[in-house]
Amino acid sequence: MVIGKMDVGALRKALDRREISAVELTTYYLDRIAQLDPELNAFITVPRAEALRMAAAADRRIAAQEGVTALTGIPVAIKDNICTAGIRTTCGSRLLADFIPIYDATVVAKLKQAGAVLLGKTNLDEFAMGSATQYSFYGPTRNPWDRDRVAGGSSGGSAVAVAAGMAPLALGTDTGGSIRQPAAFCGVWGLKPTYGRVSRYGLVPYAPSFDQIGPLARNARDLFLLFRALAGHDPLDPTSLPAPAETGGDLSGSIRGLRVGLPREFFGAGLDAELKERVLTVAQVLAEAGCVLVELSLPSVAYALPAYYLLAYAEASSSMARYDGVRFGNRSGAEQGIVGMMTATRQGFGPEVKRRVLLGTYFLSADCYEEYYRPAQKVRAWLRQDFAAAYRRCDLLLTPTTAAPAFRFADEAGDERALALTEQCTVAANLTGDPALSFPCGRINHLPVGAQLIGPAGAEELLIRVAAVYAEKAPDDAMPEWTAPDVGEQIEV
Repeated sequence: MVIGKMDVGALRKALDRREISAVELTTYYLDRIAQLDPELNAFITVPRAEALRMAAAADRRIAAQEGVTALTGIPVAIKDNICTAGIRTTCGSRLLADFIPIYDATVVAKLKQAGAVLLGKTNLDEFAMGSATQYSFYGPTRNPWDRDRVAGGSSGGSAVAVAAGMAPLALGTDTGGSIRQPAAFCGVWGLKPTYGRVSRYGLVPYAPSFDQIGPLARNARDLFLLFRALAGHDPLDPTSLPAPAETGGDLSGSIRGLRVGLPREFFGAGLDAELKERVLTVAQVLAEAGCVLVELSLPSVAYALPAYYLLAYAEASSSMARYDGVRFGNRSGAEQGIVGMMTATRQGFGPEVKRRVLLGTYFLSADCYEEYYRPAQKVRAWLRQDFAAAYRRCDLLLTPTTAAPAFRFADEAGDERALALTEQCTVAANLTGDPALSFPCGRINHLPVGAQLIGPAGAEELLIRVAAVYAEKAPDDAMPEWTAPDVGEQIEV
């Protein structure tokens, strides 16, 4: 069997039939990481011995046929801002280079309980503040489709791990598009769940009212499988939603009669013309499958990007206050008193984190609060009202995920305005808290691009089901191979 071409369902059957062991499966992915990661830089920490120990435990569970779940023995990569007990969690920062949590994030605890194997911690922009995974203290992550281009961010390491076949599943976090944008750039599936649907306990915060943990995978069923394992109420997270009524978990239901909205604000200036055609092709495929297309307007979206950055930077200023040398960070400069220690500790921040903290502090200052912060909160409320009105006319929204394919490090990666535009299609769902899904919809030249579905709270299953229908009925050239080209030979076992 060729492991790299098997989805999670096929791997589950192979494990249960003892055609392969969890140790062999984990070894395959660890070897592939060792082969490819020196060039792609998707991982920060790979605890090989710990991963193999977890795999051996999964084999024992499978042999005893006790507590076997859909994820038992399946390797999963974890973004490095999610706490893992006994395994360092750096957040891509020099400041936390030696930080080893003493507890697991709730999502990690759930994966362990299910018998999954923690493969390693993936690279990210420092403290998840970035759109290209280029601000990591551990170096940039490179797009496997073109090493001169960005992987997207801040969950670029997780997206590349899945795209390059270094992990079958991965966890990312999404504050303004940080799961969906890299998923689109790398040709994989990425879901930002409803705010509060997946516990944030153990997630190192950037902007707590926006941050959300979510899954990345190479197809709809694998994505939904991982999402179901993560979702649920958590009393440790005060923002966690009550558990919803159980659904059947079947993605094969009909989508005939569903109303799919096409908001014109997402198809205007700045959008690559060929990418626009790709997304409109998605709409046409869904229409042929029985969906009803509805054109509509969301005027608040024009103000979403500045409102998002203002509010996120303000929350970042508050979140970063914990790195003071007392609670977190080194204690160098303590001989100079508390101010000296805090000053020395904060020199460990990279330039992008410093920039966002300074701007956020400015927005929250007494002179600027009424002029900037309060109007941004009003825009957020307007967005929620606008989207709620849209959902009365349609069941979900279809948009591009990004305005263009992945850009070169030498180009937009140094242009702050261009970087901001990479999130112009994603930030609205973070402001409203609605679930949003990015899925591949083709390639422009050789680079994958993604379409996005956004729905009302709790609509994750619907979004994935609709995208799965598209994937089944899409033109042959619309769905890229799940592994990127030219990243080494798949290992046959």
